[in-house]
Amino acid sequence: MPLDTFERETAADPQWTVLWLHGLGADGHDFAPIVPELVRGDWPALRFVFPHAPVRAVTINNGMRMRAWYDIRALDLAQRADEAGVLASVAEVEALIAREGARGVPPSRIVLAGFSQGGAVTLAAGLRRAEPLAGLVGLSTYLPAPQTAAAALAAGAQRQPVFMAHGTQDPVVPFAAGQQSAEALRALGFQVDWRTYPMQHAVCMEEIADLGDWLSARFAAG
Repeated sequence: MPLDTFERETAADPQWTVLWLHGLGADGHDFAPIVPELVRGDWPALRFVFPHAPVRAVTINNGMRMRAWYDIRALDLAQRADEAGVLASVAEVEALIAREGARGVPPSRIVLAGFSQGGAVTLAAGLRRAEPLAGLVGLSTYLPAPQTAAAALAAGAQRQPVFMAHGTQDPVVPFAAGQQSAEALRALGFQVDWRTYPMQHAVCMEEIADLGDWLSARFAAG
C-alpha cells in the first residue's frame, strides 16, 4: 500500500514529477506553499507529489509519536539515522517512483527532493538507484551512514545530478554535516551543486531561486 500523498499539478497532463519528502514532525502539506514560489512559466507541466511519512516513535523526542521517515536515536550524526528505518523509507519512495511510471512519468523525468530527514532519505535512495532519476535535491540535510555509502552505491547512480543547500547557522543539522555529505557524494562520483545561505534550519527565497535555476537546467536536458 503506497504512502498517502498530497498532490499539486501545475498544468494538465504532467510529463514530469517532483517527489518531495518533508522533515521530521511535518507532513506532506509542509512544502506545498513552495510550488507557486518555485514554478516558472516556461517549465513543462509538473506533478508535485508530497507524501506523508508514517507515524512512529522518535527516540530523541522521548519516544513521542510523530511523522518521521526513520527513528533518530542520538544527536551524533554517525549514529543519528536508524538505518533499517531509512531503508524502509527508501522502499516506500521506490513504490511512489514506480507509481509515477505507471502514470506515464519515467524515472528520467522524476526529481526526488527532500528537506532535513526527507533529504537524508532522498540521498540514501539516490545512492541505490540503478536507473537514474532526473536529479536529487537535499536541503538542510546529510547523507546517512556515509561509512557504508560506497558499498550501497548502485552502478550508474552517479549520473544523477545533485543540488544540496544548507544554512550556515543550522542548529539542527550542523552545517559541517551537510558540507561533509556533499564532499562524500563528490568522492563517489556525483556532480553536486552545493549552495550555502546565512540562515538556520529553514528555506529562504534566494535558495528557492537557485533551486529554480537548477531545475530549469534539468528540464531543458530532459
